[in-house]
Amino acid sequence: MTSDNGKPGFERLAREGLVERVAALLSNAIVTGKLAPGARLSESVVARDLGVSRAPVREAARLLESSGLVAYVPNRGFFVRQVSADAIDDLYELRLVIETAAVRRLIRGDTGPVIANLSRQVDELYRIADLGPDFDMLTQVQADIQFHRLLVAASGNPKLLAVFEQIATETEFSIMIVGQLYDDPHRIAETHLPIIDALRDGDEMRAVEALRFHIVVAQRVVTQKLRQLEKEQST
Repeated sequence: MTSDNGKPGFERLAREGLVERVAALLSNAIVTGKLAPGARLSESVVARDLGVSRAPVREAARLLESSGLVAYVPNRGFFVRQVSADAIDDLYELRLVIETAAVRRLIRGDTGPVIANLSRQVDELYRIADLGPDFDMLTQVQADIQFHRLLVAASGNPKLLAVFEQIATETEFSIMIVGQLYDDPHRIAETHLPIIDALRDGDEMRAVEALRFHIVVAQRVVTQKLRQLEKEQST
């Protein structure tokens, strides 16, 4: 996905679902670092590469703005967001609120179906961790986010899920910017198990504490690493 001039290029798209597909392509380019923080998102260049008009590119950029990946600067256009440690700290705090509320709702209903789904997702996390030289950090991060997406979706509250989806990609972005996982891949998989065990036992307090531990560990490591990067850049 690189053009002749060395800049990120994109393959041409068919007409169906253009805005969503453009948004997905740009999102992937941002999260994987092909479009770096601070880079200008040129509507004309992207539109030319994809073989579409500028309108769907502009709409896709608006979607990415709502998900926290790009920012609009008046009279200049869209730019990939510069991530700050304080913003990511706030992001994880919001995740705690959303997912804690989801767990409390979930545990008061039938947890059987979601426990099976969550267990399969942990198996997927272990499978990815076992890939060795073929291990891909983004795949692991997305699999981790999918576990939490399943958890929130099973709460039965579409508003919680809608907010979660707004910040899911931004969470992936923050971890990829740091350039390392917040823990050993096998350890990340393992820290999901206490959440499942507590849900299986119907223990709301233990489930919330297990979830809190899992998220706070990531929050602490990611924000500390970002603060270190910010300090290095400032000097």
